[in-house]
Amino acid sequence: MDGIMGSKLFSTRQGTILLGVIAAVIAAVALIVYLNQYRNSVNDNATSKVLVAKSLIQAGTPGDVIRSNGLYSWENVPKSDVTTATFVDTSALTGQVAVTDIGPGDQLTAADFGPATNSVTEQLNANQRAVVVPLGAPQQVGGQIGSGSHVDVWVTVTGQSSQPVVEELFQDMYVLSVNGDNVTLRATPQQAGQLIYASENAQLWLVARPTIASPQKAPPPVVHLKAGR
Repeated sequence: MDGIMGSKLFSTRQGTILLGVIAAVIAAVALIVYLNQYRNSVNDNATSKVLVAKSLIQAGTPGDVIRSNGLYSWENVPKSDVTTATFVDTSALTGQVAVTDIGPGDQLTAADFGPATNSVTEQLNANQRAVVVPLGAPQQVGGQIGSGSHVDVWVTVTGQSSQPVVEELFQDMYVLSVNGDNVTLRATPQQAGQLIYASENAQLWLVARPTIASPQKAPPPVVHLKAGR
């Protein structure tokens, strides 16, 4: 009986249409299942390009120093592993300073940084130092040297023969700050030592450079001044 009804179902137009509808529904369900599986697979394999610390970044390191010294690298990280507010552009480091130590391989996030305060240490890279030298007003170009000035450093020395010697020590040094008679210069560790020695054993003078960038030149010859009689 069932076989007879089944054969009639297939032999009628309505039966054919019904079977077609059933097949279409099954195909649609199968397609939806496939698309969901494909979407999940794509999402599982999706990555985001983020900034990651290349080496230890200590608290207090300015974002501009991180950029200029290449303390970061670009890494493709699975989206599921991307930390909240991770930096995806180096421009996010501008005007920022690290507020905590960031370990090698850690993502750079907004939580790791805060606004820069423009302190002296924030204006130094790994190979620079801040050194303070005491100077009077004349040695500061009449007190006209200020933060951001570019100066040449001259030194006057009185030798054993009491014949004064004037010599240029450094060119184009950057002034970090001025506090009364104390001038803070940005220097290399070696320059810092030479400045400290010169300030203790001779007289330092600062010479203001023009605001327009000027090329470095060979130091002028040492000047020996004849002592008066």
